[in-house]
Amino acid sequence: MSDTQLTGRKVAILAADGYEQSELDKPKTALEEAGAEVHVVSLKNGSIKGWSKGNWSGSVHVDVTVEAANADDYDALMLPGGVINPDKLRVSEEAVDFVKSFVRSGKPIAAICHGPQTLIEAGGLQGRTMTSFPGIKTDLINAGAHWVDREVVTDQGLVTSRTPEDLDAFNEKMIEEFAEGRHAPRNLRPSEKMPARPETRPLT
Repeated sequence: MSDTQLTGRKVAILAADGYEQSELDKPKTALEEAGAEVHVVSLKNGSIKGWSKGNWSGSVHVDVTVEAANADDYDALMLPGGVINPDKLRVSEEAVDFVKSFVRSGKPIAAICHGPQTLIEAGGLQGRTMTSFPGIKTDLINAGAHWVDREVVTDQGLVTSRTPEDLDAFNEKMIEEFAEGRHAPRNLRPSEKMPARPETRPLT
């Protein structure tokens, strides 16, 4: 059943080819049913391909490239998982800078499965309690996070879950935190701070 918890809120879903199909599709639907305006942000124009059960699956339209997107235009960020997807995002300077803007401003972020890998590159995980796909547990601990094995974890606007099996709990907490809005800004370490970006405009 739809509601209006997120009416007037604008949410970015940052993803690339190889995102886990259900981890983008189901949160996107949940956000839209809650009243949010949702934009898929990616590394290229057109569409990106999803991955499901070891094979390429459906696709989703890209609303704006990360190069053209302005994080200031969005109230919250969602990061789906998939093994291939975060590997593409974390080596993109534009994608990492986009995520850093949300971390730095204290805007809520939701990440599931392998999605937190991009957060490692963006920084700001020191002291945060979170979960993820177990295979990246050590990576998150090395980034300063306190990793726990629970279906969903919230920590001052950061929502994380482990696998697609956790999507119902993940979506519920994501909407709750996105409705609550901005938290205290996170201080990035000097090595994590982002350079100033030139002004860009969305695609028309």
